[in-house]
Amino acid sequence: MSLHDWSGAFVLTQMIEVPVYLLFSSTLPWNKRLLFAFGASTITHPIIWFALPWAAMPYAASVILAEAFAISVEAIWGRAWHVRRPWMASLIANALSASIGMLVRDVWTCC
Repeated sequence: MSLHDWSGAFVLTQMIEVPVYLLFSSTLPWNKRLLFAFGASTITHPIIWFALPWAAMPYAASVILAEAFAISVEAIWGRAWHVRRPWMASLIANALSASIGMLVRDVWTCC
């Protein structure tokens, strides 16, 4: 499993985002917290990875589009679950996963 294939990137995303979403959904019962937390990027990650036209636009534009999409959809997901501060939760989760993902990918491929 590599960060350059979907499964590696997805696992890393879940490892980073799920704890953030668990913190923000603390008022939900545990089983619903888990479903909400794992569901957020399960919805957005495959769409970003497989449907975004990465080759058709500059990399920076693709990243901005992908993150705007993920933040928006995951915040709406959080609002549907009545999570407190869904936009903040989504912004923090996605900022962490994007920045750590880029850092890890760059470190992983440099050596």
